[in-house]
Amino acid sequence: MLNTVPLVLAASLLAPAAPAAAAPDPVRTLAQEIVSSGATGVQIRTVQGGSARTVTAGVSELDSRRPVSPTGRFRIGSATKMFTSTVVLQLVAEHRIGLDTPVERYLPGLLPRGEEITVRMLLQHTSGLYDYVDSLPLRGSDLEKIRYRHHSPESMVAISTAKPLGFPPGSKHSYSNTNFIVLGMLIERTTGHAWGDEAAQRILRPLGLHHTSVSGDRPGIPGPHAHGYQEMDGKLVDVTELNPSVAWSAGEIVSTTADLDRFVRALVAGRLLPPDLLAQMTTPRSATEEYGLGLRTPTTACGARVFGHTGGIPGFQTVAFTSPDGKRRVEASVTLGRGPDFDWTRAVLDKVFCR
Repeated sequence: MLNTVPLVLAASLLAPAAPAAAAPDPVRTLAQEIVSSGATGVQIRTVQGGSARTVTAGVSELDSRRPVSPTGRFRIGSATKMFTSTVVLQLVAEHRIGLDTPVERYLPGLLPRGEEITVRMLLQHTSGLYDYVDSLPLRGSDLEKIRYRHHSPESMVAISTAKPLGFPPGSKHSYSNTNFIVLGMLIERTTGHAWGDEAAQRILRPLGLHHTSVSGDRPGIPGPHAHGYQEMDGKLVDVTELNPSVAWSAGEIVSTTADLDRFVRALVAGRLLPPDLLAQMTTPRSATEEYGLGLRTPTTACGARVFGHTGGIPGFQTVAFTSPDGKRRVEASVTLGRGPDFDWTRAVLDKVFCR
């Protein structure tokens, strides 16, 4: 019998090495995990080293195979607060509003103890005002009771002020959407213009955010978009259309990941606010709090501090965050179903800023 071992060894030496398996993409893997845990669809845009990319997973509409568009629009919910606070701080820079001036001076009679609640307290959620959202039927099938109803800012503040303050003004932090409804009213009283018009004039048009809009009473989302759902009586119901006045200056904006990225990049680069006000905006009141003036300031699992905001409104969840130097950024939209069943917002920050 011939000895074939040397031939086998020679062949193995001559054969090209098998390519190494590509390392799994942590952001793409997370997007798939979000969908696997019950979300309908997801798009995540990341920027690192000047290079931007967007990954998607899931479908844009149930009972269809149409994928989520990487450029689709969505409701950004409370990420709207970044725009509202920026307008307010621009008015502070123009000496038309004082950060530590009582709200009573601008909106007399609107708030209980309005002579003690300052503009700064509204921006940092330390006013003690009850969150009007907690009294609205937004969960399950109850949403249908108010889904297409117009809500005036006065009516939402009235829901809040019918309840006692949760604590003495300025004594601690407690997130309340009412604060940003009052700030929208403050913008309108100070400028004489609708808050959305001021946001468009000061931010949307100068930055070229052509796919971002302040919705008003319009129930639909313009342009291509994924659909959001909410469980009602055991079934998933499409809640993409609703009257967003229920969120107003606290959460009514529609945008895209690319537009949100352009906004947070401009903000952190100092294109929208002078350095002193940007520093105050991005600095939490204490080491135990993760909120500045209209911005969330979380610390990731690896100790990286980032700035931005999360957002939630029926059918949609959003994140938009940047590193302090603006070199790493992430914007994401999740369209809801029966999940996700884990804190995907923290997960995405850790994946992007801890690599």
